[in-house]
Amino acid sequence: MTKRAPETVAVHDPYAGNSLIAQLGPIRSRPDALKALVEFPARPPKDIASIPRHVRLHMLMSVRDLHVPSLEELQLYETMDMMIRQNYHHLHPSSSNTWSSISGEETRHRPPITAPTYGAAVVGVSGSGKTQAVRRCLATFPQIIQHTSFFRMVNGLQQVVWLSLDVPASGKATDLAAALMTAWKKATGSTRFDKTLAGEWRNGPQMLDEWQQVASSHFLGLFHLDEIQNLFKLPTLKARGKRKPGEPPQELRIIDDQTLKWILTALNEWQIPFLVSGTPDGFGALTKRLSNTERIVTSGYHAFKHFWGDHDAAFRQHFLPRLGHYQYVARPIPVTQELGDLILEKTAGVQRLIIALWIAAHRVAFERNDDDLRLDDFKVATDTYLAPVAQAVAALHSNDPARLSMYEDLSPQDHSFWAQFWSNVSRN
Repeated sequence: MTKRAPETVAVHDPYAGNSLIAQLGPIRSRPDALKALVEFPARPPKDIASIPRHVRLHMLMSVRDLHVPSLEELQLYETMDMMIRQNYHHLHPSSSNTWSSISGEETRHRPPITAPTYGAAVVGVSGSGKTQAVRRCLATFPQIIQHTSFFRMVNGLQQVVWLSLDVPASGKATDLAAALMTAWKKATGSTRFDKTLAGEWRNGPQMLDEWQQVASSHFLGLFHLDEIQNLFKLPTLKARGKRKPGEPPQELRIIDDQTLKWILTALNEWQIPFLVSGTPDGFGALTKRLSNTERIVTSGYHAFKHFWGDHDAAFRQHFLPRLGHYQYVARPIPVTQELGDLILEKTAGVQRLIIALWIAAHRVAFERNDDDLRLDDFKVATDTYLAPVAQAVAALHSNDPARLSMYEDLSPQDHSFWAQFWSNVSRN
């Protein structure tokens, strides 16, 4: 009896023949996406006891590179992948309508575009890992694709797949435009905006329109705008403290109406997928002030939570066991439920705080003559190194909106948190 040769499964490519998509690589399965996103630093060597403690301290810093993607992050990757590919699908280079839509010749009276609007939002409290997740997802795509030959382009095309930018702290249109132009030059090497940036007189809306036209002509595949809460002004801590029990939180005030109008135009008219990310208060303020709010989340809404409640299992089954591999002592502490309970109690499940506590506990342990890690080390580390965030952690535990509103601006960026952390270390 002759054996039949195994049948090969045909891999269907819904985007075959589109040069804007071809160099993005194949569509990843979820296991392949996980491999692309995960990062496990080198584990401590078996002879850790023989390594001087001052050297171990430097080895300990690799813990900050540990990254275990959550299910939410995998879904975010899929959202971003679909946004980029689907938009390029509707902007097929062989279509004459594509060239008319990106030419910039009719910026105000452009003919109707059949392509849908792609928008998505990423929301989470400070330290929840949202920004890191976005950046890691972006890094799985090439940022620049150089086409030596491209349809109507005599000199080829420099395709810009994605661009990511933090909203400037000022929230002003002029500063946002300047930041966009600077980020574009850094990514592409282009001097296109040098003259505008060097000018003494700057018009924010005009600069934003200029940038948008250039971005469209390079087929920008995804525009990510982070720290959207910077578009708004937080009430002062004093003002928040005066709020009476039961009163709703004070609304964030818009800093520059021109910036918000530009974002609204971008969502309604651009042929560029738009991803925004920020804290819940910032996103809430944004959606309250934009008409057609649903455009922001047409492709996805991703809420990053700290390890608590329904997300407790993700911490205990996936994150903590892997974190437990990174112990730089001769006698490691067992990764038990008791240890997990203690870490969650002291950090409220905020990933940034968990990593900080892990580092701080090691530093406490290094001060002892015994070469081990103990539960008490985590308690001492909380009372010393992490003391500045104790009230914020208590507020997160309470889940009381009134208490949480007092700490909406806690460590808004990663570098701010670590600066505070190490400055506190120096005092102990």
